[in-house]
Amino acid sequence: MSAAETADTVVVGSGFGGAPVACRLAEAGVDVCVLERGRAWPPGSFPRSPAAVGRNFWDPSEGLYGLFNPWSFRHLEAVVSAGLGGGSLIYANVLLRKDERWFEEQDPPGYRWPVDYGDLERFYTCAEAAIGGEAYPFGREPYASTPKTIALKEAAEHLRAAGHTDMSWSLPRLAISFTSEAQDPALGVQIPESRPNYHGLPRYTCRLVGECDLGCNFGAKNSLDYTYLTAAQHAGARISTLSEVRSIAVHPNGGYLVDYVRHEPGATRPVPPHPERRVLHARRLVLSAGTFGTTYLLLRNRAALPRLSRALGSRFCGNGDFLAFARECRPTTADGQRLRSLAPSRGPVITSFVRLADGLDGPEGGAAPGERGVYIEDAGWPEFANWLVEGINTPKLLWRAGQFARSMIRQHLQRDPDSDVAGEMMRLIGSATLSDGSLGMLGMGRDIPDGRMRLRGQGRLDVDWSEQTSRRYYARVSGAMRRIAEQLGGGYLEAPGYTWARRLITVHPLGGCPMGRDAEEGVVDSYGRVFGYPDLFVSDGSVMPGPVGANPALTIAAFAERCVDRIVREDVSDGG
Repeated sequence: MSAAETADTVVVGSGFGGAPVACRLAEAGVDVCVLERGRAWPPGSFPRSPAAVGRNFWDPSEGLYGLFNPWSFRHLEAVVSAGLGGGSLIYANVLLRKDERWFEEQDPPGYRWPVDYGDLERFYTCAEAAIGGEAYPFGREPYASTPKTIALKEAAEHLRAAGHTDMSWSLPRLAISFTSEAQDPALGVQIPESRPNYHGLPRYTCRLVGECDLGCNFGAKNSLDYTYLTAAQHAGARISTLSEVRSIAVHPNGGYLVDYVRHEPGATRPVPPHPERRVLHARRLVLSAGTFGTTYLLLRNRAALPRLSRALGSRFCGNGDFLAFARECRPTTADGQRLRSLAPSRGPVITSFVRLADGLDGPEGGAAPGERGVYIEDAGWPEFANWLVEGINTPKLLWRAGQFARSMIRQHLQRDPDSDVAGEMMRLIGSATLSDGSLGMLGMGRDIPDGRMRLRGQGRLDVDWSEQTSRRYYARVSGAMRRIAEQLGGGYLEAPGYTWARRLITVHPLGGCPMGRDAEEGVVDSYGRVFGYPDLFVSDGSVMPGPVGANPALTIAAFAERCVDRIVREDVSDGG
């Protein structure tokens, strides 16, 4: 092990919790070192071929240093990111604030978030300004005719008119560049930047290819490597990628020791079981490795931090994530025999949402007391995935292939002079009703945060959580999605894992290091300070004591802005 390096502040992780902290501290003149386990992903580096995508996962023990880190637990599947910029590399760009009244969440009865909307309001504004973006320019060419946006809007309006007054449709702010220098929206136009971005490469406006969740190869997504981390780098922050933290401990002379390893993609296989370890000594430590990463790190190092709250690992939830599909939609009018094209691959992955009111919204919201709020967003996919979707219809494809072969053989035997087989080829491919006429729907909202994270067996992370206590919430999400599918003239299909085994998939895991008013209620206070350990902070989704309801990225960033604002003010008052 090498001698300890030093830094005033070490930030572990570079997602929505870590990037704002690193940026603001560096801008305040603090010596900051960011340790990110994943690699940097410049424009053009996100894989698209089957071979490359098949290796685009994170598991260094197998020599994999890719972007996606899937986790599997007894009742839950989850996917998070490994890369500079964290979840911003693979999220669907939605920047929504947590609903003001939803901070009054009562789980368990009598509990209330230790922060409210007023505490975060100005920090929401700071985060929005730093990340940028705008509402999807629906109604303006070339974005005016996105079929999936039109379909969700029409379905919501018809259902509301039919008596579902708790339902409303809106366009969210998206962290995507659609315009260049206040020009009209345009596809693939270079984005001027006042300073070089972290990668030193040009960026281009959105090309509507539906690849946001795989990583944007054009730089249209305002991911954190282009925003907060670029600013942090220009302000002097040291950013170290492929640096995975393994342990943390209190230094006898103050501060913290951070033990990490440097990964080397492409190193000779088999992967060395004990890569080179390095040590950093920091006066202040900020853990921002995400809900799983931070909680796992603290659980593994609990012996070195014996004063950690017993609340460590508690209040886990999946932010109510629920995936379903409106399948093979057709107009409900007289021409309902034809396919309704929803073109799910055209546009960003998400363009709009339907909000179901919450009982906390009050009687004007239209929801009954006790109902839990829901967001339902259109969810597209990249164009190449349409071929995979059509492959689900294998029996129909085989039947059409048989018809095509018989036709070709008949023409050959009959010496048919007509060599124009365009019609035959069209019938072979088929009408593609499954891919072109289907729409993904991603739901999220206020599930119950009663999960618990622990270490089991060989020190592996485990999540003890199921959807049973939130079943009323999931029934409401599923029922609303079914009505939308029926309104679009389509069938309704839930994610197979839920249908068969009540297993849910979340891309928004939250909790594990919840904020609270004291060490009995939480691991950190409302500024992310770990109870019992001065200068140790947590700033990421793990501090959320329950579901955000809406997409949590902006709320995590706002919390990080609030956390670092307090740190900077205290440093100034202490003369640091």
